[in-house]
Amino acid sequence: MRTLCIDTSAGSAVALHDTEAGVLARARSADHRGHAERLSALVVEVLEAAGLTTADVDRVAVGTGPAPFTGLRVGIVTALALGRARGIPVHGVSSLDVLARQVLDLEPDATVVVLGDARRKEVYSARYRALGADDVELLDGPRVGPAADVAGDALGAAVDQPPVVVAGAGAVLYADVVPPTPGTPDEVDPGVLGRIVAARLARADAGEDVALGTEPLYLRRPDVSPAGARKRAS
Repeated sequence: MRTLCIDTSAGSAVALHDTEAGVLARARSADHRGHAERLSALVVEVLEAAGLTTADVDRVAVGTGPAPFTGLRVGIVTALALGRARGIPVHGVSSLDVLARQVLDLEPDATVVVLGDARRKEVYSARYRALGADDVELLDGPRVGPAADVAGDALGAAVDQPPVVVAGAGAVLYADVVPPTPGTPDEVDPGVLGRIVAARLARADAGEDVALGTEPLYLRRPDVSPAGARKRAS
């Protein structure tokens, strides 16, 4: 089963994951503003690197954030459009879940606090532990707020769940407040997104409730609001 994996929570990242062979190809653009321009090209690049076409894709997986409005929307809309064009399912996974799973691949017994860059001197935060070899259990979050407040709450709640590992771009950015654990990743690997989707679908087949919705996680209002109705002159 081949899954085309897309994440635009920070830059643009694409991978093609096979349940038997693992990641067949991956590509990334670090441009945080050019999602619309780069994403389609990355999809083509990944498929060509794997020697396949969209006809060989069985499903699409997309990171649902949390992330700023514009970039996240581009990734989800692209995933849904690909799924609709091919008549294949589209599944969503929180981008923080994916990064937590990457950390748990390195520290399987850890409690993981993931901090994403929410801009405005704030971070997204969530706390996890492993759920099998390919998924995560969400213990708290996601939430958004000042780095010191959010990170302090998350770390305080994890003190009785050692060892605690901190990871993510938010931790790198605010290392003076809550430094990342050395050696931990700070970028989402889209190939891991494919593993989580496969694990959750297997659990769903066994009758469990799983989170695979494509609703975006913004956690706060976009910076730009629709204009209000024009007032009538009296």
